[in-house]
Amino acid sequence: MILSPLRTLAPLAAALALSACSSFMPPTQVSMDAPAQWFAPLPHQGSVGSLTQWWQQQGDPLLVELIAAAQAVSPSVSQALARVEASRAQQAAAHSALVPNVGAQVSGSRGVSQPGFAVTNTQQVGLQASWEIDLVGANRAVSRAAQANVEGSQAQWHDARVSVAAEVASLYYSLSTCTQQLALARRDAASRQETARLTGINAGVGFVAPSVAAMARASAADGSSRVTQQAALCELDTKALVALTAVPEPTLKEKLALALVKPAQVATISIASVPAQTIAQRPDVFSAERDVMVASAQVGAAKAQRLPRLSLGGTIAGTRLTSNGADQEGTTWSFGPLAVSLPIFDGGMRAAAVTSAEANYQTVVTVYRAKVRQAVREVEEALVNLNSTDVRTQDAKVSTQGYAESLAATQSRFGQGLASLVELEDARRNALASESAQLSLALERNRAWVSLYRALGGGFEPQTSTATAAN
Repeated sequence: MILSPLRTLAPLAAALALSACSSFMPPTQVSMDAPAQWFAPLPHQGSVGSLTQWWQQQGDPLLVELIAAAQAVSPSVSQALARVEASRAQQAAAHSALVPNVGAQVSGSRGVSQPGFAVTNTQQVGLQASWEIDLVGANRAVSRAAQANVEGSQAQWHDARVSVAAEVASLYYSLSTCTQQLALARRDAASRQETARLTGINAGVGFVAPSVAAMARASAADGSSRVTQQAALCELDTKALVALTAVPEPTLKEKLALALVKPAQVATISIASVPAQTIAQRPDVFSAERDVMVASAQVGAAKAQRLPRLSLGGTIAGTRLTSNGADQEGTTWSFGPLAVSLPIFDGGMRAAAVTSAEANYQTVVTVYRAKVRQAVREVEEALVNLNSTDVRTQDAKVSTQGYAESLAATQSRFGQGLASLVELEDARRNALASESAQLSLALERNRAWVSLYRALGGGFEPQTSTATAAN
């Protein structure tokens, strides 16, 4: 009697599995809509793969140390890693639906079953199994979606680490530039103080007017104020690094004092000429692509809830009866029930679930394509900024050198009484602004490299992402 339903349902199950698996779910992969080429100039040194060791290539061990420290204490990285573990647990739960559920049962009893009968001891050990047969492949789709969810969460973990590294590097370069600006401000303040001292002596003997000496003192005070302001900015950057890395401030300052004497140069990068190849290395784009797979499976699962479901159960047990010193042993088993459940009326609940899942799928596809466009934009912007700073660097060097020579000549003429203090202050202001602008341009260029590093995905490699987060 048990074999007859199997013969009847087996062809039906095969037909449903073949037809439904291919038609229930919308596409798991959608077009990327990336441009055919980059329109901004490309740098031509290094390689994309070297991004995984990009920080080490810059020759600044302290930067590498600070990045590692920040990643170790970052709440965003910790949360991303927790999401990886949660998605793995969900994957295990989804996979369990594909295999039979087996449980063991041990029981024992003692008593009289009927009046006049001897006391009987009963012992039983058995296995119980249940299995929902995946007729339409819905459970397999959910299992694949769970795997995609794990891969997406691992990509988000990498993206969190890249974001922390970029934040630390940007702040580190800012502090390095701030330190150089502070040295420049101190040098300028010392020059103004010396000018004020000499002008005060000359005013005391009547060689220059008192107003000139007052102007020189005002200039010296302004230079001193700039030093105080710049030192405060450097302190703020230092404290921000302390907050990011959890390195004690005295220890950090001691290390910075040695490391920032001669700042390391940023390593260069090159990118693939085809945008689609570069975008594929973006963890956020990769994660969004996996979200499409998950949303597709959710549509299939919602549709499967409106179809018949087939479940199968069975038990097998060994029994031992002891009565009046005699033992009886035997085995009992059952196969079934083989049950088919068919939803008939639910007030539109399952239809609404399908509509909701399809709407969510369209939203996820839209988000994915928006991520691609955003990725293209970020790479293009980083390339434009990098090219701009490269072109402006040479002009900044010429400008700084010219204003420095003009200041030196004006100081010489002022010492000989051939130039006024106004001319000297104007030359000093131009020289200071030019040298400060050159330092700011160097910081802008470093940040452009960091932005390009982040826009390229920070060395994310999808094919090796599975093992990385586990370590």
